[in-house]
Amino acid sequence: MKIAIVGAGIVGVTTAWELVSDGHEVSVFERRGAAAEEASFANAGVLAPGYVTPWAAPGMRGKVLRSLLSSHGAIKLRWPLSSRDLSWMSRWQKACKLETYLANRARMQRLAFYSRTRLHAVTEARELSYERSDGYLVLLRSKREKKLVQPGLEVLRSAGSVFREIDADEARLIEPALNPDTPLAGAIHLPEDEVANCRQFALLLKWEAEALGAQFHFNCDIAPLSRAAPTSLTLASGSDALQFDAIVVCAGLSSATLLRPLGLRIPLAPVYGHSVSAPVREPLNAPRSAVMDERYKVAISRLGQRVRVAGSAEIGGSPDAMSPAAIQTLYKVLHDWFPGAATLQSGIQQWKGARPMLPDGPPVLGASGIPGVWLNLGHGSSGWALSCGSARVLGDLIGGQDPGIDLEGLGIERLSL
Repeated sequence: MKIAIVGAGIVGVTTAWELVSDGHEVSVFERRGAAAEEASFANAGVLAPGYVTPWAAPGMRGKVLRSLLSSHGAIKLRWPLSSRDLSWMSRWQKACKLETYLANRARMQRLAFYSRTRLHAVTEARELSYERSDGYLVLLRSKREKKLVQPGLEVLRSAGSVFREIDADEARLIEPALNPDTPLAGAIHLPEDEVANCRQFALLLKWEAEALGAQFHFNCDIAPLSRAAPTSLTLASGSDALQFDAIVVCAGLSSATLLRPLGLRIPLAPVYGHSVSAPVREPLNAPRSAVMDERYKVAISRLGQRVRVAGSAEIGGSPDAMSPAAIQTLYKVLHDWFPGAATLQSGIQQWKGARPMLPDGPPVLGASGIPGVWLNLGHGSSGWALSCGSARVLGDLIGGQDPGIDLEGLGIERLSL
């Protein structure tokens, strides 16, 4: 088949790879000048399937309100709030019911574990080399946090994650550079989880896909799809239409605009995250892999010769304006745990990314209900963790094959319930 993919983030690139590997003629269209330049660009890189859970969960409303009152709270509302943001928040609140949360958590974790398996298979088969390391440590600053984290451990157990509750001394053996002056009550160690550079992987896989014949077209802002000809593409600035047998929409936040003329209402909204990346100053003072500060929901990752600190979840505000408070929190957590890890005088990269999130959590995969139009979107903050599995699922569905994974609740019909 002749297939067009709209979007060249990690989801679009993995989808292109799977489809061209299946023998399809693949063309990818991206509005940016290179692959993985938006939400895939500078995320934390953590791959922890047991921690892939919906943002819409029981008790989250209270957590959000408490976070809003904290100077270093992980969740913030920023002005202006658009009507899209307000509508999304209303749907998100309804999805926080226990029954809905449990169903969506199971859907996301099935896909996350499958995706990690697929990532490893592709990496091994193509002998890809990118920045990565094994192990993930969730740091608990106080006895209160050790108590509060217990329901989360039940989630890990039910998901089949391998983990151990450890004391502070063992945590410091695993990550010797942890600051001894910062109180540490204990940690959760997940030895089978990992951290890996999402953008590096995306660029490597793009080259592999090109070697098999996939074509990538950058600086192409695609116009909304046409109801009269849903499998044709034109540029937003005007161009002749290109005809395809199928179109896969993986365009992040832009997906909703692209699909609206087809009568598809996709309730996507941006949830912004921030990160700071800096060169390692002294390797002995830097993390070996990845840690998560449970109190502030900030991850500190070792990516080759850099340290990346990532966190925050902001709704509303300007996509281009960095949040000084969010950046300050990242620096605070880095200093708390690894004060001598990074060179902060030069070579620093500060980043803000819009994660395209659906109110209830899981992405939407598969047929759109419009002949020839397929969807792979709405992965939110879990795009890296879900990308390889989502792409393989879509390839199987387009090819009429059994994906070998339960896809209940991952189709577009979920959004109309």
